[in-house]
Amino acid sequence: MPAVGAELDAAALVPETVRFRLDISYDGTDFTGWARQPGLRTVQGVLEEALTKVCREPVQLTVAGRTDAGVHAEGQVAHFDTAAEVEPGKLVHRMARFLPKDVRIKDVREAPPEFDARFSAIRRHYVYRLTTAPYGAEPLQARSIVACRHDVDIEAMRAASRKLLGLHNFAAFCRRRDGATTVRELQRFDWAHDGDLLTAYVSADAFCWSMVRSLVGAVLAVGDGRRTPDWVGGLLQETERSSSVTVAPAHGLSLVAVDYPADADLAARNAQTREVRTLPTAEGCCGD
Repeated sequence: MPAVGAELDAAALVPETVRFRLDISYDGTDFTGWARQPGLRTVQGVLEEALTKVCREPVQLTVAGRTDAGVHAEGQVAHFDTAAEVEPGKLVHRMARFLPKDVRIKDVREAPPEFDARFSAIRRHYVYRLTTAPYGAEPLQARSIVACRHDVDIEAMRAASRKLLGLHNFAAFCRRRDGATTVRELQRFDWAHDGDLLTAYVSADAFCWSMVRSLVGAVLAVGDGRRTPDWVGGLLQETERSSSVTVAPAHGLSLVAVDYPADADLAARNAQTREVRTLPTAEGCCGD
């Protein structure tokens, strides 16, 4: 049995790790989504490979939101822990040399141990970009803007979007995942039309798989006259994914920002996020 002193000496040899937050942008066109997949080019795989070389130790990233194949990011957030000596400013410059042109680490900063890119997030912001130009998207924007009809009814789309705001079960808009809740609080869903550019702004505490593109696809069906705003509102009564909802193309979507609480509130937010969300009962008391 080792002596107490030997145990203390061994503990002292274990390197102390530091947590770092990364702010990331990428063009998702040529990636098979964020999540690492054997034999496929993914954002996580490319970043972890480069960071491992620079830090000279294995690096594993935790991300705010896993984006699907073809989806972009301008404000993605991730974190990792490392025992390597990291100077944030120098790491940004070094990664610019190691990374391919379609992904960039824009900022690196030391974060509190309680910071978790996924569980600490209080809000995620997406935009979906379309063009109503009769000739479609400009060639330099074709990887990030989707062409749609020039005569869509913007006011009807806004009315439909408003019906979805609030805390609801968005099962009709989500691809099913075993054990995952589809209860979400949609905090913003509105539209701006500037010239030929039509932009949807979508914000929520969290999103389930394919939810944003399904929301956009449903409302676009209202815009082109195939559905009504009441039909969109009625989808909130569904308990399974609706086959009547068309998922909008991936390349129009971009994660633009993630909001986090003050450092003192991180641990509480982590615990809250890990709780399974349910809708309030008729008596107004939330279930377990």
